[in-house]
Amino acid sequence: MSAKSREKHNACERVTPEILRKAKEYGFSDKQLATLWGVEEATIRMLRKKWGIIPVFKTVDTCAAEFEASTPYHYSTYERENESIKSNRKKVIILGGGPNRIGQGIEFDYCCVHGVMALREEGYETIMINCNPETVSTDYDTTDKLYFEPLTLEDVLNICDYEEPSGVIVSFGGQTPLKISKALEAHGVRILGTSAESIDIAEDRERFGALLRKLNIPHPKYGTAYTINNAVLVAEQIGFPVLVRPSYVLGGRAMEVCYTKDAVRDYMRKAVDVSPDHPVLIDKFLDNAIEFDVDCVADGKDVLIGGVMEHIEEAGIHSGDSACILPPYKISEKSYHDIVTYTIKLAKALKVVGLMNVQYALKDDTVYVLEVNPRASRTVPFVSKATGIPLAKIAAKVMVGRTIEELGYKDYDFRLIAHVAAKEAVFPFNKFPQTPVFLGPEMRSTGEVMGISQSFGESYAKSQISAGNTLPTHGTVFFSVNDHDKNQLALEIGKSFLNLGFSIVATDGTARFFNEHGIQCEKINKVNEGRPNVVDYIKNGKIQLIVNTPHGKESHTDEYAIGWAALANGVSLVTTLTAAAAAVKAIAEQRENSMSVKSIQEYIGIR
Repeated sequence: MSAKSREKHNACERVTPEILRKAKEYGFSDKQLATLWGVEEATIRMLRKKWGIIPVFKTVDTCAAEFEASTPYHYSTYERENESIKSNRKKVIILGGGPNRIGQGIEFDYCCVHGVMALREEGYETIMINCNPETVSTDYDTTDKLYFEPLTLEDVLNICDYEEPSGVIVSFGGQTPLKISKALEAHGVRILGTSAESIDIAEDRERFGALLRKLNIPHPKYGTAYTINNAVLVAEQIGFPVLVRPSYVLGGRAMEVCYTKDAVRDYMRKAVDVSPDHPVLIDKFLDNAIEFDVDCVADGKDVLIGGVMEHIEEAGIHSGDSACILPPYKISEKSYHDIVTYTIKLAKALKVVGLMNVQYALKDDTVYVLEVNPRASRTVPFVSKATGIPLAKIAAKVMVGRTIEELGYKDYDFRLIAHVAAKEAVFPFNKFPQTPVFLGPEMRSTGEVMGISQSFGESYAKSQISAGNTLPTHGTVFFSVNDHDKNQLALEIGKSFLNLGFSIVATDGTARFFNEHGIQCEKINKVNEGRPNVVDYIKNGKIQLIVNTPHGKESHTDEYAIGWAALANGVSLVTTLTAAAAAVKAIAEQRENSMSVKSIQEYIGIR
């Protein structure tokens, strides 16, 4: 033992009940004290309980001391008098999502609140632990009891010790509560729903890869790297292009598609804190693949497929930023069957009880599993509203012992809905001037909207209007597509715009490509090629729609300037060919038919 370690150890031995109580009154957490005194967090917790140093819970005074407050809204402190009244009812604690952040947000609050509603219907007292005042789950009248506390192991255990719940739900709050699920279980807390072990299998790529091989389910090649040279070697073995990302972030942050060895080296040089504890994950990137999201509920025996969503943008755009359609609109019966079969296999193999989300990629008629999350996902609210099937409510009831069959959903098929729903992401670009507006594997959206109607075109058009990206029905379309996108799809989109009566202008390379294939197109200057240039055209109102598709990190001054000019002048901007193809259908629908207006209840019926 080093001198420093001995000093810390001796410091812990000198701790008295008076010192420990004073430290807790001053706000030191068990984890902080454990670090200062060189012991495990569990040791501090054991000492506290041994010496009777436990928190009490005070009621938030919503009446400013003018009247006695009766709100079931509590916080912990190290004083003497406890104001939280414990009932003898059977109760369930739900852990919320904590602070909102990119990659984890309001969708988890939706699931938490619907879980509360469902558990009340089942006769349980519902207790919420969350620390975000902007959520519905922290409204004082949403749950029977609210503890406004951090979602740490110490704070959750303190509440569990006092309330003695029948169980705790960790899968509605996203990654934040999942991180402490194993530790909670180790301290004797009963985790309702999918076990911490199954969650760990889904999150550990080696264990999950072994499971996929056992189930004979295709997946992209993958590897893990700890150094620059190791990363290049892994990427070469997998085959370019590859998707590289840190193993410890949310929302695809710092994720990048690399097409060359030099790009991998550059990424690794920029990567922070690469170590055996924080490796870089490398996956084969499926170029030109179509992505799908599936949300389902399992009860250990049956699996309810809530919905299969087809992404508008191709693989490479973060799933939280991609528009998507439900039901899927261009998938073969075989591929759909594979997706459903794989989802059921995975849910049963992971012994899922509750919600599960699976992300797939379809390339060359092969369905690949990209990721499995045995928890609530960001698409649960969208699927639930689009279909009328309350997935989070069903999941909560399943977690406390009900079955899908007795809830009446065993034979449900979401494809029987007679309408189409489109989800579109909402971006904060207009709040951040000079920010690149092009999408990639790193999530950038801060919200989402839904368009719903009887047709794909109208639903997509409604979603664009809601997202503030209203599509024009006439005028001029500007095209600038990278060499990778100069393909048959680009030609089909160009012809469709001409057939709708639009004029087309484009930068030099794209204009030559269109004209060589019989699509009439006028060439205009890039920003650095003289005046008037594309930005001048945008500012002068001569362009009504922009289709600009940069490739990976190869964005230049022109593309940034075009994006900023589009935002500043309210011109619709499309950054992928697949989104442009959807826009053509939406514009055609808008020109042919007037927009319908109906409530969700009219589409799905009141269930």
